[in-house]
Amino acid sequence: MHRTTPNHRISVCTSCKHKGATCEPGYDLIKRLREAIDAAGDAIPEAFEISGVACMAGCDRPCTIAYHGTRKATYLFGDIDADEDIEALVAFARQYSVLHDGWCSSVDRPGKLRRTTLARVPAAITIVEHSPEPVQ
Repeated sequence: MHRTTPNHRISVCTSCKHKGATCEPGYDLIKRLREAIDAAGDAIPEAFEISGVACMAGCDRPCTIAYHGTRKATYLFGDIDADEDIEALVAFARQYSVLHDGWCSSVDRPGKLRRTTLARVPAAITIVEHSPEPVQ
């Protein structure tokens, strides 16, 4: 494989269930997304780690999926369907991998990701200020 250590991650909720059914679509989405990103090869210039998480609190909008990157905004998407949205998810991985800060307009996101964004969280930057006074 052309990529090295991932500095991007895709997290997929594995506890969300389709309403009225007992399946856990997150596991299927992880498998399909890994296969699709591997098949994209060099079209995605950065490596992505893809893993499941127990809950992302998007239960009313399953499947829920997040894109994270070092020093980048994090995106949380809901209403993802493994059968319908793989191409858009791979296209967003390609796009996200080259955004230096992760920010993009909703109109620039592929497919239904334009309208199923649940959150865009700015990158966390921690600033530590030295203070001569002890914290109590």
